[in-house]
Amino acid sequence: MRIISLNAWGGAMFDDLARWLDTCDADVLCLQEVTHTPTAGGWTRFEDDERSLPQRADLLGDVRALLPRHHGLFAVSDSGPVQDQEGRTHREDFGLATFAATALPLVGVRSAFVHGAYLEHDRYPSGGRPRAALAVRVFDRPARRFVTVVNLHGLRDPAGKADTPERLAQAERLAGLVGSVREDGDLTVVCGDFNVLPGSETFRVLAGLGLTDLVLGADTRTSRYPKPVRHASYLLVSDPAAVKHFEIMATPEVSDHRALILDLQR
Repeated sequence: MRIISLNAWGGAMFDDLARWLDTCDADVLCLQEVTHTPTAGGWTRFEDDERSLPQRADLLGDVRALLPRHHGLFAVSDSGPVQDQEGRTHREDFGLATFAATALPLVGVRSAFVHGAYLEHDRYPSGGRPRAALAVRVFDRPARRFVTVVNLHGLRDPAGKADTPERLAQAERLAGLVGSVREDGDLTVVCGDFNVLPGSETFRVLAGLGLTDLVLGADTRTSRYPKPVRHASYLLVSDPAAVKHFEIMATPEVSDHRALILDLQR
């Protein structure tokens, strides 16, 4: 069974992303920074006080079309304005999505806010936006086990990725979601763009659930990311002995984040 996590950057590199998705062979694909704009298609532009970025209007629909044999589940964290190529304004839903292969019985789904609550913005703020996590529980038939996979996009703070009271509260709410969806004996994977540093208190909280971080201090950003701090994405498992292979994908580049690829033992 293969589990992949990637911050998709709103689909800013969609052509490269689409080619890679066609060959990545994910059984469970966890994407962060996923867009859905009901009134627009193609390309839009996102802006806040710090950035102006191209995005797919409906990355959720784009990926669903590329992965027709997966359930596409979407959890919206907040909503705000984007502009299409003619300069018209549309309201975009923003969140994270998990795509689970239809060959895997999907026996549990749950989402919860780990920071704040759903908001509709007149203009996107540069930080402090609400964050949700999305959990799925599947039955891995070849291995005869249940696997719980939790997808997270952590709080962004313009001041940096150091621990804050808000990030500690986020970790505790995340731990509560994990505990509420997994059952005794489940192999558990928690992954995503945590937006924290390797020594964060987040990992102490998750270690309390028996989760081990596989990324540690590795670089998880691509050449598209110019800042010096190269830590963002993480993947944790409840049983390291179940890991057949783990890779932080350097190439191809499909985002400003590297994909995290986990293959489990059968």
